[in-house]
Amino acid sequence: MSSEGRDGGAGSEASDEEFRSVLHALRVWDSPLPGFDTGAAPGEPVALFREWFVHAARAGQPEPHTMSLATVDGEGRPDVRTLILHDVDGRGWHFASHATSAKGVQLAARPEAALGFYWPSVGRQVRVRGEVTACGPEESRADLAVRSRGALAAALTGRQSEVLGCAEELVRASEAAWKRAGSEPDAPAPTWTRYVLAPAEVEFFQGDAARRHTRLRYRRGAAGAWVRELLWP
Repeated sequence: MSSEGRDGGAGSEASDEEFRSVLHALRVWDSPLPGFDTGAAPGEPVALFREWFVHAARAGQPEPHTMSLATVDGEGRPDVRTLILHDVDGRGWHFASHATSAKGVQLAARPEAALGFYWPSVGRQVRVRGEVTACGPEESRADLAVRSRGALAAALTGRQSEVLGCAEELVRASEAAWKRAGSEPDAPAPTWTRYVLAPAEVEFFQGDAARRHTRLRYRRGAAGAWVRELLWP
């Protein structure tokens, strides 16, 4: 096998033995982890999320704003993908996509979702579940306006989740979109939509090398107030 193949290039193939050997040799949390004093946690989850987010970023966690978004399709099958967090405020967790994408169609049919953040450098996870609302055209366009030229070009390329005939077709569409994004920074992207997930439940997980993980869950009570609960790991 060529060195390119052994390094994971096109055409490489790992045997069952090699795959399992690598998988089972992996370890997590070999460095010291932060503590989590649940008694000092704030009464609502947004403040704690922001605190943990800033801590993870300053601890050197790459791309702490990436998250997994889970939805359900029309047949009740779960779906998940990774995307970027745009904001967190009193309304909830913000993200954006095309309304015509797979996630957009799924959210239109069933506006509930879950988010997952994992920051391995500090052994922390955050899980969020709740109802999703699509923002209006003005707020959705403002979301795109503060992002990069590349983000606008991607939005203008459109057709997200559709079947692609060939790679050259994408190259042509992308080049045209990049050109338009440069000459027309206010170009409309009608299907681009900002979404807000209003949390009904938020769980904060702090890993522990001895597997005595700390889990604190916030959930909405009957009167809408936040209830805090410790969970078994």
